[in-house]
Amino acid sequence: MARVLRDPFAMRVTNQTEGLRFRLVLKPGFALGPGKADLLDAVEATGSLAAAGARLEMSPKRVWTLVREMNDAFLEPLIETEKGGAGGGGGARVTDLGRRILERYRSMEHEANAVVAAGIAELKTLMR
Repeated sequence: MARVLRDPFAMRVTNQTEGLRFRLVLKPGFALGPGKADLLDAVEATGSLAAAGARLEMSPKRVWTLVREMNDAFLEPLIETEKGGAGGGGGARVTDLGRRILERYRSMEHEANAVVAAGIAELKTLMR
């Protein structure tokens, strides 16, 4: 039976609006892209991994996978969690390093989008 190799950089474009999906491969096996950046934003806004996951329509397993990947990739954790007791009270917070990484990523994303906007407009004039 032939093995099908999946392209890890292939993107689904069927539901994507025009533009650029900005993803940085920072080292083999780790990329920082829209999903991780959106998760950092959502944790910052909600103070909770569960609420952030619900806001982004991500499963708890996916949320924890992304948190572990980010925390393992950088010198310090980007997200810290606090376990709640029987009455709740746990939570999550984006660390100073997490905010710094997110700010830099969003800045680079904005710059990249600005650069390609003119090119997209030109290419669209050549489409049916």
